Amino acid sequence: MTQARERAHALRDRFIAAGAQLVKPPILQPADLLLDLYGEDIRARAYVTSDALRGEQMLRPDFTVPVVQMHMANGADPARYTYAGKVFRRQEDDPDRANEYLQVGYELFDGTDPAAADAEVFALIADAVSPLNLRAATGDIGILMAAVDGLDTSERRKAALRRHIWRPRRFRALLDRFSGRSPVPETRAALLAGKAATDAPLTGLRRQSEIDARIAALQADAAEPPLSGAQMDSLDALLNVRETLPFALAQMHTLCADLPALRPAVKRIDARAEALSARGIDVDNLEFEASFGRTSMEYYDGFVFGFYAEQRPDLPPVASGGRYDALTRRLGQGQEIPAVGAVIRPGLMDELEGTA
Repeated sequence: MTQARERAHALRDRFIAAGAQLVKPPILQPADLLLDLYGEDIRARAYVTSDALRGEQMLRPDFTVPVVQMHMANGADPARYTYAGKVFRRQEDDPDRANEYLQVGYELFDGTDPAAADAEVFALIADAVSPLNLRAATGDIGILMAAVDGLDTSERRKAALRRHIWRPRRFRALLDRFSGRSPVPETRAALLAGKAATDAPLTGLRRQSEIDARIAALQADAAEPPLSGAQMDSLDALLNVRETLPFALAQMHTLCADLPALRPAVKRIDARAEALSARGIDVDNLEFEASFGRTSMEYYDGFVFGFYAEQRPDLPPVASGGRYDALTRRLGQGQEIPAVGAVIRPGLMDELEGTA
């Protein structure tokens, strides 16, 4: 047995001792549903194959989605699960990164006290990696979702912004366009000006009715008033929040004056800070970044965190996790169970100990 696998089993046993049930999701997973649930990055890196009986299949790129599927089908709330095994992701842009590696995880389904659940998972992971003296970073995707929901603009624009929260450059481009800070793209301007060739033969797959509907949607969007300068300034300030948790909370409480929709999300972070402190976490020195987690799994919709080796900035996070309530709703056909989880990469722990 390799050192990484021995460590994986030790971590798994630690989580079992914390009350988790051991589960073993199959390596082959149905691709049709799962590919839609993963973010753009994972979809592009999944190993997909075809099966005559089962249809399109994929090598599991992570454990969380299969565990949520299992729990939503026959699990009871509350529940804790752990697992240990390999995940598989293509690494075509970086041949030095492993395309298969071990993950050990802990998933908690509990709707009674989300703040306490967040703190439980974070504290367990922090304790497991504590010998490595890693830097912990935290954030909350929910704070950005709340900010978008509170904007004085159309639901269509809010939906576009929510869809691109995990793509920071595209999100910024949309904000700049919706506020009038950036010009309308030439192709869009031509459609709005009616310069498209209406008598030209149709090419491609779109019908004329679809083209007309798209032009009508663009015209409706162009008629929307721009986002106010005050809201844009507050959003920019929120996106730039990067402090230790108490100072970050103070800034976000101040921003609630101009973005009142933030208040419930900030209140949840207040409660989480108290729960983390009760678990022995030094919240006074815990980093919080409002934009953290925006390039990770798209199913996270609340608390997000990662543990990093500052001496090895080339490495991905040794451990990471977050809250994914919306994922349980999608897989539970409308039934939602608040859930949070995290994974550790034992191979990276071994690598860091070997270079210490």
